[in-house]
Amino acid sequence: MSAVVEGKTNASILEIDSSEADRLHRSDAAVLLDVRESDEHRKQRIPGAISVPLSTLDPRRIDEIVGSKKAILQCESGRRSRSALDLLHAAGRTDAVSLSGGIRAWAKQGFQVERDPAASLPMMRQVQIAAGVAILGFTGLATFIDSWFLLGTGFVGAGLCFAGLTGTCGLAVVLEKMPWNRSGPKRDSSDQAITVGG
Repeated sequence: MSAVVEGKTNASILEIDSSEADRLHRSDAAVLLDVRESDEHRKQRIPGAISVPLSTLDPRRIDEIVGSKKAILQCESGRRSRSALDLLHAAGRTDAVSLSGGIRAWAKQGFQVERDPAASLPMMRQVQIAAGVAILGFTGLATFIDSWFLLGTGFVGAGLCFAGLTGTCGLAVVLEKMPWNRSGPKRDSSDQAITVGG
């Protein structure tokens, strides 16, 4: 079953439910594209879904991955997949659809989800933890040692503002180089290395 819902841009966005997505995917008529970040995909994914992060999504490359099959875009709850859908539709891939409710709805309806408990936390959560610890640390130092440490909280705050405005996060770049985040090339859930993006 599919339903058309109104998006934020007043453009019609086509969504399909988990049952229809599963049927199309199992019949090899569609390819599931996970537009969450690759670390989220490693942690939890729909079997057979291919990691194509929204942050690096190049609509021109989708044909190489999907071919003549239908593209089903999937994220955590449906918001990012609708954003990716807008990009694909604008580029002429009008047969693409979004999985309604994302992987949350998929799992809630009892469909299989692969999990890797050993995978590191998603990068966004790592950035939030690191920034929070830094701010708490600088605030404590400013309270008990010297008020000049408030410059540290200002530095962290400025970094977060810069990341939000530009989409480039220096802290994430540093965290990606940490041993727990090092991994080989991006892979789909069948362990095939893939290269997506520019």
